[in-house]
Amino acid sequence: MINLQKGDKVRTCINVKGLNDPEYVQNHYLIFITKNGLMKKTTLEAYSRPRANGIIALGLRDGDELIGVTLTDGQSEMLVASYNGKVVRFNEGGVRPMGRGATGVKAITLEDDGQDRVIGTVCVEKGTEKTILVISENGFGKRTPVDDEEGNPIYRVTNRGGKGVKTIEITEKTGHLVGIEAVTDEDDLMLMTKSGTAIRMDISTIRQTGRAAQGVKLIELQKRNDSLVSGCIVPKEEEENAEGGNDEGMSEETNNNETNE
Repeated sequence: MINLQKGDKVRTCINVKGLNDPEYVQNHYLIFITKNGLMKKTTLEAYSRPRANGIIALGLRDGDELIGVTLTDGQSEMLVASYNGKVVRFNEGGVRPMGRGATGVKAITLEDDGQDRVIGTVCVEKGTEKTILVISENGFGKRTPVDDEEGNPIYRVTNRGGKGVKTIEITEKTGHLVGIEAVTDEDDLMLMTKSGTAIRMDISTIRQTGRAAQGVKLIELQKRNDSLVSGCIVPKEEEENAEGGNDEGMSEETNNNETNE
């Protein structure tokens, strides 16, 4: 589908309504986030005429790399999460649109410990009913509302570039943060480990807790030095139709495919 240069790899795929609708492409944006905490916002229109060998999407500085891309409508709020368990929340209006080749502006200030980095970002609409799911490398996870029942922010809104607030208690038991997603009770969660194991679970079974809690065990790591590497949100109906709704079968099939490969 695309010719990659040596050492490059596909980071994400974005599903769009259509690139031939002028109103749609002019009023939607792609927001890029990098490992070192830079964020760039560009109109979708700038990417509406792709070429077979690709086009420049983002200017990267030495030592940095793209972490993720989010499609927005220009009116949303962004939550950016770091490896050390912090999340900064700000209105995307604080990020002005730039050209395709720009490097962007600072979204979050990372800790100066040599290992902190951005692990993901989510886009939420104001007044959303979604909760924020975070998962750690040792298999722990939890859900926290963006705002409380009175509308007061649990994740306080700041200007971009801040250090953020704690979103999970990082301990030797939990490991560092590896994933963040905006979810509802109608979603399923797929968890993938470094050793190639996958499990699927109902989001509604993960209880909501406070922002600074360490969460609950979501997956039991079977191998020494194994770790959770990512989580993916899956629509319940689609997966049940495709896989018969069998969590154990999903894990077994994934493992078999890894072995065959």
